[in-house]
Amino acid sequence: NSRGTTSLLKDSISFTEVSAAGLFEGHDLLRRGFTSVKNELLPSHPLELTEKNFQLNQDKTNFGTLRNIQGIHAPLKLQMEFRAVKQVQRLPFLHSSNIAMDILRGNDECIGFEDILNDPSQSEVMGEPHMMMEHKLGLL
Repeated sequence: NSRGTTSLLKDSISFTEVSAAGLFEGHDLLRRGFTSVKNELLPSHPLELTEKNFQLNQDKTNFGTLRNIQGIHAPLKLQMEFRAVKQVQRLPFLHSSNIAMDILRGNDECIGFEDILNDPSQSEVMGEPHMMMEHKLGLL
């Protein structure tokens, strides 16, 4: 039954997964890191997803409280300041402390986990500067 076989092939291969290089493209270790089954699984603990989104949830709560107390202009002004601070950054291969963002959020006087053990995504291992700039500019 050739009709059944073609319908199975259409269902099993989605066209969004096919890139410009084709189906047989290798995994890019420089950009995506090592593959792991653990990264593809759902969160192992119910609180893991909440902890990952903690800052976003706290910002939403703070904006809601600020809106109720001072009106709609206060959270809008603060969000514009957040966007302006996020746009100012160092070159991609240099570590940035984002002190302005910490000041806006009120975390500049708090000592947290990331202050002592650091965020693993901001490790001290510096990458190839030319490669990272080309990736950021979309040349790779």
